[in-house]
This record gives sequence, C-alpha cells and structure tokens, in this order.
Amino acid sequence: MRGRLSVSLALALVLLFGVVILVALVPLLPGYDPFNQNLASSLLTPGEASLEGQIYWLGSDTLGRDVLSRLALAGRISLFIGFSAVVMSLTIGVVLGLIAGFFRGWIENLIMGIADLQLSIPRVLLLIAIAAIVGTGVFNLAVLLGLTSWVVYGRVARAMALSLREREFVLSATTQGATSAWNIRKHLLPNVLPQMLIVGSYELGQIIVLEASLSYLGLGVQPPMPSWGLMVSEGQTYLELDPWLSLLPSVALFMLVAGVQILSQSLTAENDMSAEIVKAQ
Repeated sequence: MRGRLSVSLALALVLLFGVVILVALVPLLPGYDPFNQNLASSLLTPGEASLEGQIYWLGSDTLGRDVLSRLALAGRISLFIGFSAVVMSLTIGVVLGLIAGFFRGWIENLIMGIADLQLSIPRVLLLIAIAAIVGTGVFNLAVLLGLTSWVVYGRVARAMALSLREREFVLSATTQGATSAWNIRKHLLPNVLPQMLIVGSYELGQIIVLEASLSYLGLGVQPPMPSWGLMVSEGQTYLELDPWLSLLPSVALFMLVAGVQILSQSLTAENDMSAEIVKAQ
C-alpha cells in the first residue's frame, strides 16, 4: 500500500514540477513576451525561427505571439484564480460550517438550507448565469468561484463540529466558563483545519477546470490576457493544420489538474492510513 502511495506521490510531484518550471522559470527567459504581436511570424511550428531569428520553442499563434510565453502567463493566472478562490471559499465554508455544527438549531437549518439550495443548482449553470450578470475578468472570476465553492467546506466542517462539540475537552472548557467563540477558535478550528487543507487541495483542481471552462466559453479571462481554456478555444479553428495551438494548453491544464488531484488523493490515503495506525495502537 505504501509503495503504491509513493508511486502516486512521485507522479504528482513530477507533474507539478513541470508546471512550476512553466510558470516560474519561463518568464525569466530572455525572449519572454506574451503580448508582442508579429503577424509576419504567425502560426510558426514549434522550434521554428522568425525572420528576425527569434526561436519560438512552442510555436506562435495566429497573431504571431509566443505560445510558450502565453502558456506561462496563463498558468500564473489560473493559479492566482485557483488559490484566491480556494482561500475565499475555505474561509467562508469553515466559518459557516463551524457555526452551524456548534450552535445547531435555527442557525444550522438556515446555513445548511442555503447550502442545499446552492447544491440543487448545477454548478456550471450557476457560474454561467452569475458571470453573465456580474461581468468577466480575472478578479471577478476569482470572487465568483470563491463565493460558489464554499459548500463542500461547510458540510465537512459542520460534520466535524457536530462530533467535536461533544468531546470531553470541549465540554470541560465550557463548564469552566469558556465562551463559544473561544471553543471554536481554540478547540474546533485546529482539529478541522488539517482536513480542510486536504479538501482544498482537491477543490483547487476543480476550480482550475471551472476557470478554464468559463474562459473557453468566453465568460472568464478576456483577451489579450491568456487562459488555457481560452487558448484551447482560439486554437480549435486550426486543429487540422496546427493542432499544437489547442493541444499544448490542454496538456498544461492536464498536468496541473492531474498533479493536484493525485496529490490530494495521496494525502487523503496517507491521512486515513495514519488514523488506522493510531486506532490499532
């Protein structure tokens, strides 16, 4: 079992290392420029040089922009949106979930009712509808994804709070005069947070896919800013002659999402294995 976990973890690290090289090291290269247009150098194949002698390592798009540079910037944008949305949704979900699980009663019914209402609406349709109303852009997309992704954190935090509120250390603190806010901050939150980080690592991949999907539909990142989903959409017209325009951003998206998902599953399996060892002892 541990050997299988080691292989999965190694695969995740390899995939994520490739993404790190793309988003962190490529912008340091001398020819990095994701916005410069050169129509004379449009649709160059990977490794081909322009008339000026500049080598386009991953080719150029229809406007003569360097695909490698745009892939790197698109990765940075996706990671910014993903991490921002995860932090926002994790904060909202944990706070509401702990409040619902600790106080119960009408507060729990209200919070979980809102969560059930949101879950009853297909997530992609909800995002499309809200994006069409509030507008597009990097900041709006990060806020939108953050505000619509809190439910999974809230439900897990509530379930853990329901169990923790009956534990001896919480009841003991309550009998000694500890307030509800103190119990939530000192006892519930430290026990819930590690599980939330595992959930967050899984949700990061989901949010990045949603960002790429919205950008693909024209409701996410807008030109001239690049996005992997937008690059796939723009390259579809040239699939027959220049398939790399869509394949390269697809591969980059796969590496990031697959790496994050495999890492999340490895962490979950490792956490479950550690819990079983503790119970056995």
